[in-house]
Formats: sequence, C-alpha cells, structure tokens
Amino acid sequence: MDARQGSSEFSRPGQGSRVLVAIPLALIILITLGDVFTPAGVRLSPLLIAAPALTASFAGPLLTSGIGVVAAGAQMGINVWQHRLTTSSRLFEVLTLILVSALIVLFRGALDRHGRELSQVRVVAEVAQRVLLRPLPERIGPLRVASVYLAAEPGAEIGGDLYAAAHTVHGTRLIIGDVRGSGLTAVADASLVLGAFRAIVHWPVPLPELVAQLDATVSAERAEPTDPGAGESFVTATVLEIPDDQPVIRMVNCGHPPPLLLCDATVKELEGRAPALPLGLGDLTVGRYRAEDYPFGPGDLLLLYTDGVIEARDTAGTFYPLIDRLHTWADKGPQRLVEYLRHDLLTHIGRHQGDDVALVALERHHPEC
Repeated sequence: MDARQGSSEFSRPGQGSRVLVAIPLALIILITLGDVFTPAGVRLSPLLIAAPALTASFAGPLLTSGIGVVAAGAQMGINVWQHRLTTSSRLFEVLTLILVSALIVLFRGALDRHGRELSQVRVVAEVAQRVLLRPLPERIGPLRVASVYLAAEPGAEIGGDLYAAAHTVHGTRLIIGDVRGSGLTAVADASLVLGAFRAIVHWPVPLPELVAQLDATVSAERAEPTDPGAGESFVTATVLEIPDDQPVIRMVNCGHPPPLLLCDATVKELEGRAPALPLGLGDLTVGRYRAEDYPFGPGDLLLLYTDGVIEARDTAGTFYPLIDRLHTWADKGPQRLVEYLRHDLLTHIGRHQGDDVALVALERHHPEC
C-alpha cells in the first residue's frame, strides 16, 4: 500500500461516508421540524450540535464543517420562524453551536493528521519487515516451496522466528530458526542471523563449516550486547542443503524441532543422531557440527516449523497435534499443506496466539514437472 493512498483514507470521505451523511442531515431536518411544530415551551434546537458531532465519527473536517454550517443555518431558521432571532439567549445558542462545531472540526483535523502519520509509519514498518524476512520463491531449483509466517505481536509481520533460502552451487541451502525471547530484541537477533546466513550461504564450504561460521558470526556480533537481556538469548535453527542432482537432504540441527518428512503416506521425524547446540553460545559449540543425510526423492514433502506450532494450545490447554494432523492430510503440494496447517492451527488456538509461528514446506518435484 502506498503511503499517500493510506493517508488519503483519513482526508477524503469515501462512498460509505457519502451514504452516512444522510443520517446527520435527516437528524437536522427532524429536529428543525420538531422545534417548529411543537409547543413553544418545548425546545429541540440545542440538539442540533449532535449532527456535526455524529458526522465527525465517519467523515473528515470538510464534510464535518459543512454539516456544522447546515446545523447553524437550521437553528437560525428556527429563530427566524419563531421571531426570536435577535434575543440574546437565541444568539448565544447560535454562537455556541458555531463554536462547538469549530472545535469538533479542529479535533477531527488533528485525528486525521495522526491517522496519516500512523499510516506512513505502518507502510515503512511493512517494507522494513518484508526486506528482513524476504518471501521465499515458489520454486528453487528442483524444489517447490511454500511458507507461512504468523507473528504473535499484533500488527507485526515478523518476530523472533526466521527462515531464508538460496540456490547455490551445492544446491538449495535453507535455514529455519527461532530466537529465544520476544519483542524487539528477538527481532534484532533474527535480523542478525538472517544477515549472516545471506552473507555466507554461497561460500564453497561443506554444510558443517557453513553452520560453524554462521555461529561464529552470530556469537561475535552479540559479544557486547546493548540490551541487558540480549546476552542470555540464543537461536535454535535447522540448516539444510538439498543437492539438485541427489535425492537426499543434508541437515545440521542446532537444537530445533525436528523436520517432518512425508513419504508414502507416512510421517517421519528427522530427529538426527548428532544434534548440536543452538547458535550464539560461543565457545560451547566450537567443532560440534556434523551433517546427516536423509532420503528425499521426487514427490516427497518436507515440513520445517518452529516451536510456536507444536506449543500452541487450545482453550483447554491441549497442545496442537501436528503429527496427528499430518497423518490425516491426504492432499498434495507444499502450498496446500501450509495453508491447511495455518487454518487448522488458528482454529485450534481459538484466540490470540502466544508465540510466533513459521512453516516451510518443500517438495522435490518429478523431473517431468
């Protein structure tokens, strides 16, 4: 959404506002007729101030001021009809209506300026988040790819979960991770990991060395954190390498939930025999990375996810049964899988989610596709 388009929503009445303006106009007419035809002791004209006040709830300053002018004109017309235009009390009522209408217009103008500023900030934030967490392409080499990201923070598009992928001379290299913690510190750590991964992903080194360098980069950048809580955080991650010409997956798992392989109507957890410690723990992880290979042939589906999926609870406190849901899933394709899981997960939660959620599905397509 363009910032100028967003700001115009607060400055110009739309089609809905033009329809709603009939309500304050009808209110002015009813109050005017009521004051004219009711007994002299019954005065309804002071209620005319409700018309511009009501208009300000859905229209901009220009339309609100117009309704205010109409209301003031109606009150003056009532006074002329009753031959009391020059009495001090009636003049005071007209001036009061004009003054209050002007204040309403000023407050509506201030609200519109605030809305335009908020819209511009929102657009900038959306662009920054999309740059940080770039959408994965639908195809990378021989792989079909689909992803879903659900940020726990209202209005945000990224939190502490992360993913990225690149096609290299070694095949497709991909990372999915989860920063311990939440808020801006988690976003900063996620951006650090993503930046480091993108900087070294094309290096011509084996996968374990790549992960070791990634950990060294993250640990070095976080050696002197400016946030008191940043030094206590770490990043669980799974880093994959999928060669174009071999039906295998090479994986280094750094304390992350194991990927799930869907093959021949079965669901297999790729737990790994040598899981490593999370990234960002410095000297604790030196020399501890080892890649493991798993079969990954044409038609197989691989699901990567963060713990926000398996730790999501319903209103009764029951965790989301991811593997059970996959056993009952009989459709094809990574895009349909992540869409199904997204809808099913939100239905299971039934309320605001407590943690970020990231899902990435990969399928090695058949050579003829």
